[in-house]
Formats: sequence, structure tokens, C-alpha cells
Amino acid sequence: MRRALLFILPILVIVSLAFTVFGVIQVRYEEEKLMDDLQRKANAVCETLVFSARHILLNNDLKNANRLVESFQKRERLQGCVIYGKDAKILAITERISDWQQKDRPYLNDVLLNKEPRAAFEEFRGYSVYSYILPVTDEESNALGLVEVVYDTSFVFTTLAALWKRLSLSLIILLVLIVLVMLLIQRRIFTLPIVRLTEWFHYFQKGVTDMPHPIKEKSELGKLASEVEQVALSLRVARRTISDEALTRLEKEEIWTEAKLRDLIHAKLGEHALFVVSNREPYMHVIDEISGKPKCLRPASGVVTAIHPILCACGGTWIAHGSGNADRKFVNSKDKLGVPTEDNRYILKRVWLTKEEEEGYYYGFANEGLWPLCHNTHTRPIFREADWQMYKKVNRKFCDSVLEELPAKNPFLFIQDYHFTLLAKMIKEKRPDVRIALFWHIPWPNPENFSICPYQEEILDGMLGCDLIGFHVQNHCNNFLDTANRLLESRVDTEKFSVVRFGKETFVRAFPISVNGHANGKGSFKVEPEREIEKLRKEYELEGKIVGIGVDRIDYTKGIVERVLAIDRFLEKYPEYRKKLVFIQLAAPSRTHIKRYHDLMGEIDELIEKTNWKYMDGNWAPIIYLKRYFSSDEIEPFYMLADFCVVSSLHDGMNLVAKEFVASRSDLNGALILSQFTGAARELTDSIQINPYSIEDFADSIKLAIEMPPEEKRRRMENMHKQITENNVYRWAANIIVDLTALKNIQA
Repeated sequence: MRRALLFILPILVIVSLAFTVFGVIQVRYEEEKLMDDLQRKANAVCETLVFSARHILLNNDLKNANRLVESFQKRERLQGCVIYGKDAKILAITERISDWQQKDRPYLNDVLLNKEPRAAFEEFRGYSVYSYILPVTDEESNALGLVEVVYDTSFVFTTLAALWKRLSLSLIILLVLIVLVMLLIQRRIFTLPIVRLTEWFHYFQKGVTDMPHPIKEKSELGKLASEVEQVALSLRVARRTISDEALTRLEKEEIWTEAKLRDLIHAKLGEHALFVVSNREPYMHVIDEISGKPKCLRPASGVVTAIHPILCACGGTWIAHGSGNADRKFVNSKDKLGVPTEDNRYILKRVWLTKEEEEGYYYGFANEGLWPLCHNTHTRPIFREADWQMYKKVNRKFCDSVLEELPAKNPFLFIQDYHFTLLAKMIKEKRPDVRIALFWHIPWPNPENFSICPYQEEILDGMLGCDLIGFHVQNHCNNFLDTANRLLESRVDTEKFSVVRFGKETFVRAFPISVNGHANGKGSFKVEPEREIEKLRKEYELEGKIVGIGVDRIDYTKGIVERVLAIDRFLEKYPEYRKKLVFIQLAAPSRTHIKRYHDLMGEIDELIEKTNWKYMDGNWAPIIYLKRYFSSDEIEPFYMLADFCVVSSLHDGMNLVAKEFVASRSDLNGALILSQFTGAARELTDSIQINPYSIEDFADSIKLAIEMPPEEKRRRMENMHKQITENNVYRWAANIIVDLTALKNIQA
């Protein structure tokens, strides 16, 4: 529209100026014509009056004078007539203009003296009139008196106003016609070809690279379209070649790496794009409170830890909630940007939510309802109808955003977690060809617990819109199948591990999530790791100390309170370790809008302060509590510094902190204390496994981790390191892609 205005506006301005100049000239001409006509009429009337007035003035016949002036009472546009004596005093005046005699008229004597007519506009009763005065003389040319006629000039201005009105209306009609004609011309010459080309580009962007371009004219647009058509041909050939080469390389490599996953995706998905949907975005832009400048952060999230390396490996689009207060400043017109910012590997598309939508969908239904429902931590779930409606609204908003991006041919959509239980069904209703997998990053409860949810049927129906649903462990798969069997009218196939509802089959599989494994043993440092570790030792006075580490979001499922109680009991039970042990707790505040989380932060603060006060000796305190967000680069030196790591979740889907700690210890040193209620405990069997509710055993496990012989630590860590290296995040993603493509082929 702006481009059309730039095209049309100059023409309209020029036409308007030309028409206005023409109008002014025409109005002035018409005005002069009317005034000239008025003057001729006035002169003719006065000359006619002179003969009668001469007789009246010579005979001083006032009776006939009055009769004469009153004869003008009924004449159109003529207001009246006045007869003056030779002393310039009024002898007779038309009654209608009787007020005329009150005017001060010094020029009458000049007319008598010069014996020349006078014509002029006068102000009378607040409006303009035309006065024409003619001297009356005898045969010897002696002045006998004056005759004056007064005309109403309103008809002149009425005529001119009507003329201006006609001219303005003509101008408006002309401008409208010009706009319509120019718009038609612009549409025919410019807009329609660009629309056709844009539509073709749209399909091209969505993967339809074999459609011929629609521009047949030999114009510049036609040349551009032809060039892009050649690019499309080259792209089809290149993709086919890459896919064949990927299959060959795939058969040679054993350990799953970024390159091998990329080859798998090229081989299995071919030209089909990979799309990921999650609530948490992998990068967020926030305003730094100190400098006031925007900065880019990686949020603390297991989802981000797992999915980010996959998209870095194979590209694609990640669609997520733009939650950073500076996020809008860094996206393009389609709300997208390339990430990582310093080395673009994939596209991040941000979806904007209002404060009310975020409050109801995220803080309300997802985290006060589904989160405690799925975690067996004895926190009562809260379900509100308003939150549910907002949850549905946000799922629909994400559905619309995803549909805008999906290519034309069989894309692969990977939905993350409990925030989008309704999304798969919504997308399938519009695009049944989309292959959809949902990975549930938290535990799935048993049917009795899930039946608490008043929206159980809608949630299960939405999830069964997927082709594949993944959980961390087999027990969660079993719970889901039992839930579908008990709460829905469906058929559960325990041999194929699938659910059939209304003819649609959804497969359920266990895919233990992992991390990238640091197979090269170098971690992710930009400088030497020893320098970072030494810096931490000096900053926190850790030289000669036994160091423990805990890394968590502040959440009631993570067992942070139980961890502090266990450290308290350990120092109480084994006082010889006082002043020798320092436990560092890195804690990222989370969901502070929710009262349960707000109260938990206060509880942890108070408990740590109480424990430190109890054992404090000089500069030594047993717990260093660092409550802020830490990036992955900041966390890794703490892992490498620690003698043991504690993961004491009360209930967890997997817990990637445990795997990150093992992956970071390329020196095969350190010990892992791991809750038996995590998914990671089923894989990392060489960890020291605990029941975090048993504070006594927990304290003894800390002693075991400290006193374990170096050879035993190395053996255990080596086994766990091998497990994570072989079953890393690339293998996790590969298993999901292989299973989904295989299941799709079976269904076809």
C-alpha cells in the first residue's frame, strides 16, 4: 500500500495543483464578468432615472420623488434608489434601505463638484452592496442633485461559491478516477506479477522445487524467476546427491556424532524439513540490569540442553515462546532470527504471548496443574477453567504459527513436553501428512493419578494425534498405555506398544534422553579449563577442600531441601569433615510467580543460612549458595572442579545434570550421587544411588563418595562415561527419527 501511495501521490498532487490554478483563474474571470455586468445594469438604470429626477429637482416635486424611489421596492437584486438635492441631502429614499441615510458619505460633494459618476462596494447591515451614483444636471450643465442605485451583491458571491463547489466536485471525481485507473495499471503491471512470483517463492521455500515459475513475460521479473528456477534445479540434484552420500557414510560410522546424525536426517528425511516446538526458547535476549544493554542468554532447561545440539547438527526451525524482554528487537519481519547468533546453524521463530496468556497457559495450567500431577512429590495440582481455556488458546496460536512454516511435502514436527498436549491433533486436522513426534520430558503418572485431571480426555485425544510419543523410561510408557486403556475408548496393543483411537494409531516408545557426551574430551571451553578451575578455587577459597556440587532449577521436585538436610546430618554424624567439605549449590530461580515456588525459595534460603550458622568456623561455611542463572559454559568448570556431584530429585523424568557431570569428567575422576527416582538411575548404574527421603542413608552416601578409593571411582566413572558417549543425544534423536520413519512406512 505504501508503494502504491508513493506511485500515485505525486500524480494526485500535480493534478490538484493544476486544477486549483485553473479554478482560481476561472473564478476570477467569472467574478469580473459578473461585476462588469452589474456596473452596466446600474449605469443603465441611473441614466434612465436622470430624466425623471431632473424634472423632480427643477420643480422640487417631493411627492413624485417618493413615488419614483418606491417603484424600486419590488425590483430583483435592486435594494433601492436615493435622490439627493444639490446640497447632497437626501430628498427621497426607498423605504427598504431607509437606514442608508445614516451613513456618513463625504464623497457626495466630490461627485457634485466633479460631475463624474461613482461606483463602489459599501458595507450595509453587515453585508456588501454595490452603490452607483450619477449626477443630475440642467441644460447648462449645472448640478441639480444626485441619483444613486444600491444593488444586492450576494448573488455574485452565491454564484462564485456554486462555481467553487462544482470545481471541487469535479476535482474529487477526477482524483478518484485517476486513483482507480492508476491502481488498475499498477495491479496489472506490477502487483499481479509480483504476487505470482511471491506465491511461487512461497512454494519454493516450502520444498516444492519442481514447479515452473509463472512469469511468462520477458521482463526483469521474468529473468529473476528464471535464475531462481535454475537454482531450484541445482538444489534438487544436490539434495539427491547429499542423501545418497549420507547413506554411504552412515553405514561406516559407529559412534553417534553430530555429523552422523546429519547424515541420518539427510538419508531418512531427505528434503523434508525438521521443525521443533517447545515453550522454552534456546536463546533469549534480555536487558542487562547493570549496563542497560541487551544480551543473549541460553536458558537453564533440559529441553534446550538436549535439542540444541540436534538442530545445530542438521538445521531446521525451532518455534518457541519469545519470553525475553528484548526478544522483539532481534527478529526479522517474520519473527525469526538465525541462531547461535555468532554462527547461525538453524532458525528460531518466536511466538509472542500476552501477559494473560502466559499467566494462564504456562504458570497456571502447565505448571500448577500438569507439572505437580505428573510428579509424585505430594504437591496438590490446581486446575482452573480459565487456565484451561488459555492453554487451548495458546496451543491454537502455536498451531497457526507452525502451519505457516510447514513445507508442502511430509515435514517432520518434533513437539516438546507437556505444554503442547493439544497441538498435534490441531495440526493433523489441517495437515494430516505431517509426521509428528511428541517427547514427554517429565514422568507420566499412573491412571489413578492422571484421572484427577478434569480435562483428561481432551489431553489424551490431543496427544494421540501424534504418530509417535516418546518417554524417558519404559515404566512411563506403561503408565501411558494403562491410562489410555482405562480412561479412553481405545484399543491398546501391548505387543506393538501402540494406541488405536478412531482408526488412528499412535506408537509409544522409550527413548532415554542424553547429552552430547563431549566425545572429544575437550568440553566447550574457549580458554584452558585449568585456568577456569584455578580461578574458581581462588574465588571461593577451595584450596585443599573436598568440593561437592549441585546444579538445579529451584523446584520442589529437585530435592534441594533434602540435600541440605543430608549435608547437615553428614557434618553432624562425621564431624572430622568439618572445615574440609564445601558444597556449592548452583540454583536458577524458576516460576517465581507461583506461590509454591516463591515459598520454596524462602525455605531453602532459611535452611542454608541455618546450616551455615550451625557449622560456621572462621571463614569456612559448609554451603556456598549461588542463586542466579548460570550458562552451560559457566557450569562446566564447577563440574570439573568437584569431587562429587549430588542429584537428589524426588521424582524426575531423566535429569540431564547427572549426565552432564559424567560427560564433563574426561579425567574419569569424581563420584556421582544419584536419586533412584530419576530416569538417569536406570542407565548410570555405577553411580551411588540414594533414596533422597532417607536423610540418614543420604548422609552415609556422601561419606562413601568422599572415601571411595580412586581406582573404584575411575572404574565407575569410566563405565558411566562409556554409556553416555555411546548413548548420547545424537543417538537419542536418531532413534526417534528412525522409529518415526519406519512406523510411517508401515502405516503407508
